[in-house]
Amino acid sequence: MNERSRLPRDGYLPIEDHGLIGDGRGCALVGRDGAVSFMCVPRFDAPPLFCSLLDRHGGGSFLLAPRGLRESRQYYVEDTGVLVTELHADTGVVEVTDAFLLEAGAHLEEHAPAGRGELIRRAKVVHGSVDLTVAVRPYGGARSERTAGGCRLVCPRQSLELRLNASRPLSGPRCTLPLGEGEELRVGLRWNGQWGRAAPGPDPPADNCISNTVEAWRRWSAHIVHDSPRAALVRRSAITLKLLDHVENGAIVAAPTSSLPECVGGDRNWDYRYAWIRDAAYTVFALRRIGLTSEAGGFLHWALTAARREGRLRVLYAVDGRPPPVEVVDEELEGYRRSPPVRWGNAAAEQVQHDVYGELLDCAFQWAATGRTLSDGLWHRLADLAEQARTAWREPDHGIWEVRTPGRPFTYSAAMCQVALDRAARLVTRSGLPGDATTWAAEARHLTETIIRDAWDERMNSLTEHLGRGGGLDASLLALPLRRVLPADHPRMVATTQAIAERLGAGDGLLYRYLPQDSPDGLDEPEGAFLLCSFWMVDNLAGQGRVDEASELFEKLCSYASPLGLFAEQIDPGDLSFLGNFPQGLSHVGLISNAVVLARAQHGVRPELSTHAWFQ
Repeated sequence: MNERSRLPRDGYLPIEDHGLIGDGRGCALVGRDGAVSFMCVPRFDAPPLFCSLLDRHGGGSFLLAPRGLRESRQYYVEDTGVLVTELHADTGVVEVTDAFLLEAGAHLEEHAPAGRGELIRRAKVVHGSVDLTVAVRPYGGARSERTAGGCRLVCPRQSLELRLNASRPLSGPRCTLPLGEGEELRVGLRWNGQWGRAAPGPDPPADNCISNTVEAWRRWSAHIVHDSPRAALVRRSAITLKLLDHVENGAIVAAPTSSLPECVGGDRNWDYRYAWIRDAAYTVFALRRIGLTSEAGGFLHWALTAARREGRLRVLYAVDGRPPPVEVVDEELEGYRRSPPVRWGNAAAEQVQHDVYGELLDCAFQWAATGRTLSDGLWHRLADLAEQARTAWREPDHGIWEVRTPGRPFTYSAAMCQVALDRAARLVTRSGLPGDATTWAAEARHLTETIIRDAWDERMNSLTEHLGRGGGLDASLLALPLRRVLPADHPRMVATTQAIAERLGAGDGLLYRYLPQDSPDGLDEPEGAFLLCSFWMVDNLAGQGRVDEASELFEKLCSYASPLGLFAEQIDPGDLSFLGNFPQGLSHVGLISNAVVLARAQHGVRPELSTHAWFQ
């Protein structure tokens, strides 16, 4: 894992200098400076309690750090979501352990609430002595009153009431305490799950609560299959995805943050605290392959339930399966590194994206592959979606990248309509469900042939972003072998892979997803290199039998991980700093997929994305 650290820029700690903690309902980012700089509770998509990551002055934070801080480092307690920040001050060294507490005996794989609704921060002086600052400042302000052992905070903006308790008396939500070597301070911040009053309970939690949390995490992580290259990063990626998993229903949010810019100074700032149907099939497939069948099944159940709730099929949902809030700009926050706008909500929920047909049918296919059955009502809905896919691919849409321009006939969208037809036919054949498998299979084959013919550009010697002439290069085409639309070693996929590497390459193994000047997206701005596309490239190289090249690229991508083994959505090719929301679930999915494919290759198994191992 990369041990690099960077100096703050524009007064902001780099994105990569943060760790993620959570309890399966809400979560927080903790910076290397000892500040909780982003936190949403009681739900991932709730209004932020702290968001100094988006405005260092007005966003609010929970600081626990010594005066005179000089340097620091962070690490996770092995195989857990418990984070330790080691803070070196002029006069001493403090270790701060952060955890969202889990109940004793909690089993995270059961998709039942395990969190106590409490963040515990334990500071212990391991050398010298320090003056320790405690400062709790919610976004939008809070009314406070003293209580026995701490204080009560009422936060109108979030409709939350908090209880702040400590193992030593606090004079208020901001104070400084002297601590000598071996001494410690435990500070607990408690909320309840449904926007109401703080839950009653003992003050403060004892050290064994942290031990119980560590044990719960280790019980869960023992299920991870890790016989693969970079096993430690695979395990950390799996834990990160679990931290993004809404324990009550299996939804997995794309990222726990909003509006971290894809280009500092631009408008590419989006709210990713929601669950995309598109992510379901990718995530489920990756988790199943490393032994996490419960999480895979939970996400599939959530996706299929969300699809039944409304008459229309949306691209993304809030974690409760309902539409996300209307996208709005928060004018009060200056943005990370003074890069507005800050957005809450996501307007992409209203877009037309035809790939969602294939994403959902692929989810159903994987659901059935685990031995589960599809109810008659659900299958009727899925069969109707397959029928819609027969014609939808001919109509323009906004594509996988959710462009904010008039729609185009995107190749990826057509390919996912092929997936919808193919999976529907296979479900009928394998599961005995009612439906015209022969017609659907024939339509899927026809659509594959159409993509090979109509998306091909002789001049570019590549498949392009949309059907017909004039399309630009699009790295989403690298996903076609992953979705079993074309084999990775098909001559036109091999040529497309080469063209993408040459023309979308950002250097050092990184790829742009497309070039805005060739593929207008309505923003007319640059952005960073998109990590998932590079992970897709590894899978394609392996599928073409170029395993040594795939392994070399995989190792290069692993070197870009943060010191904690986390990945953002994008990387700035200039200085390799992180861009976009963080940590990004699909980046970790890509790493897991690569590790499994390369492990199979190392054991002499034919690349599963090639013609030789094509699934039947």
